[in-house]
Amino acid sequence: MGSFMQELADRLVGWLRERVAAAGCKGLVLGLSGGVDSAVCAGLCKRACPDNTLGVIMPCFSHPQDAVHAQAVADAFQIPTITVDLDEIFAMFVRRLCGKEYNPHEACLPIANIKPRLRMTTLYYYAAERNSLVVGTGNRSEIMVGYYTKYGDGGADLLPIGNLVKWQVRELARYLGVPQEIIEKPPSAGLWLGQDDEEELGVTYQELDDYILNKNVPEDKARIIKSLIEKSQHKREMPLIPPF
Repeated sequence: MGSFMQELADRLVGWLRERVAAAGCKGLVLGLSGGVDSAVCAGLCKRACPDNTLGVIMPCFSHPQDAVHAQAVADAFQIPTITVDLDEIFAMFVRRLCGKEYNPHEACLPIANIKPRLRMTTLYYYAAERNSLVVGTGNRSEIMVGYYTKYGDGGADLLPIGNLVKWQVRELARYLGVPQEIIEKPPSAGLWLGQDDEEELGVTYQELDDYILNKNVPEDKARIIKSLIEKSQHKREMPLIPPF
């Protein structure tokens, strides 16, 4: 597994370098969430552009531990960071759009999806300022079922781990030297306090990975996954244009 992960990492790093050069850019910008996906992307970006990778930490009514873990990743890979606190502007959006104060425990997707869209705007500001590309952190498992915000964390120039299911991301994390506590951290998009990815999806990442790789999951789980794939198809397509 070690030699395979080394080869995979080398190929992904080479691909990132090629895409930066092809775009006529100087480097890479990515959001650091404190999760394993962004940690792996950070490790790859640092190898691809060692002198021009920027990590942006963007707390938005987030669990304080997320920022701590994000900085731990940056420290592990010696990546410079900028912290942009989005609490105030997010709360203002909620008041203006919803006419109420934000409740961080409320599981409301229309409100929660504002967070990743503010983060996308922030990343593209720094990317434009630095003549860099925005690196997204979506993996194959999440992309397959549309578990991301359209024009939010789905808005990026490059998706280096977009062909890796979740367990492959974790294996690559171990090879790259991501801190163990982040590899073992329960996955959460942080859309509201206490939010849990697997609980929201209705399937575990192991079940989702098994379905993608060999379709070997119980029928009730397969139905959930098929429904998620169908409902999110629009996220994996460019905006539709009439055929005439």
